[in-house]
Formats: sequence, structure tokens, C-alpha cells
Amino acid sequence: MTLPQIVSREEWRAAREELLLKEKAATRARDALNAERRGLPMVGIDKEYVFEGGDGKATLLDLFRGRHQLVVYHFMFAPEWDAGCRSCSAFLDQIGHLAHLRARGTEFAAVSRAPYTKILPFKARMGWTVPWYSSYDSDFNHDFQVSFMGDDEGGGEPCERPGVSCFLRDREQVFHTYSTYERGLDGLGSTTSFLDLTALGRQEEWEEPKGRASALGAPAGSERIRYHDEYED
Repeated sequence: MTLPQIVSREEWRAAREELLLKEKAATRARDALNAERRGLPMVGIDKEYVFEGGDGKATLLDLFRGRHQLVVYHFMFAPEWDAGCRSCSAFLDQIGHLAHLRARGTEFAAVSRAPYTKILPFKARMGWTVPWYSSYDSDFNHDFQVSFMGDDEGGGEPCERPGVSCFLRDREQVFHTYSTYERGLDGLGSTTSFLDLTALGRQEEWEEPKGRASALGAPAGSERIRYHDEYED
């Protein structure tokens, strides 16, 4: 194994300062990319999807639990499998406390094609508390391109892939704003990383486009941070 070069503290500090310039440039580029993502158009969802969760049958609107935004993690768990995907399980293990996401009017849920009778015991085994729904007998996974035939031409073997899709609601109307898959999931898991994928973003005053920080009628993002047991839902 090749280890980093050993240098003096002064040499390390100089190298670190040089790298810091590149890191700051990457941060500015990421902020610009996030703003461009928030500028994407959105598509109205007219199809009536039916899911099954802990409270029984649910619509896509129900998955919002009254909040303005919804982040869905497409968890690979096919109906014929006995357990969920190992990589998807590792992803879900790193999800933080949802109170901070919900404080910004954003709900999180996992969705899989497996029937809920398979999801429930696996969820209990993993010790997860995040909302998880079955899209069994629904076109949801196919419509959002996470379940498909292997050759994309209607033949081959059924395939699954992980992904994240973001939705925004205006009263009773639901809109699809963004989706990303596979390597697009790298680095996700924190509250801010999910918010950066959404149409309303982190709801900070410095974000573009202007006006979305106050869209939920609450203080700007960082000003509303609390201990997770102090939020008023």
C-alpha cells in the first residue's frame, strides 16, 4: 500500500492551502449547479398511483404527509426477492434524523416493488423507522425508470436500479421536479444533500432563484435549526 508522503507541518499547510482554493471553487460550482437544478421545469403527475404502507393504502399525495415536498428513495427490492438490496440497505443506514428535513417542509420515503408483507419484516430486521411503501401492482417504478427490462426494448430480464425522485405539491396537485440514479446518489444522505435536489432547496436567503426561502412562511433554513426533539411538527 502506498501511503501519503511525509512532510513538515509548514509543507503540509502550504499544500493544504493550495487544495483549499480548489475546494472553494468546487463549492461555488456546486452552488451554481444546485441553482440550475432548482431552475428545472416540473411535470404534473396525473396518474393515480396506489402504494401500501404501515397505515394501509396510500396515494402519492398521501406520501407527502401534509408537507410541501417529497423525496423518494427508490429502494431495490423486487417482488421475488427475499431481502432488500445490500447497497440500498447501506444507503438507508446513513439517513439522518428526518426531523431536520421535515422542518423544511420536506418528507422522505423509501419505495420498493416488493409487497409490503416482505418489506415490513425486513424493515424491522434493519431497525429502520423511515416511511417505506410498496409500489407492488403499480407502474410507479417503471414510470420513474428504476424498474425496466434489461435491453430497454421490451425483452431481456427484469432489472432494478437505485434512484432518488423529488416531488413538489401545490395544494392537491403533485409535480415531479427531479430524479437521479446510480452514481448520482454518491454523497447523498444528509439533510442538506437531499434539500439540494429539491425545487425549494435549503430555503436559505442566499440561494437562487430568490423568493423560495420564505415560500413555506418560516424563517430561512439555518435559522430554523433546532434539536430534533424541539421541532413543532
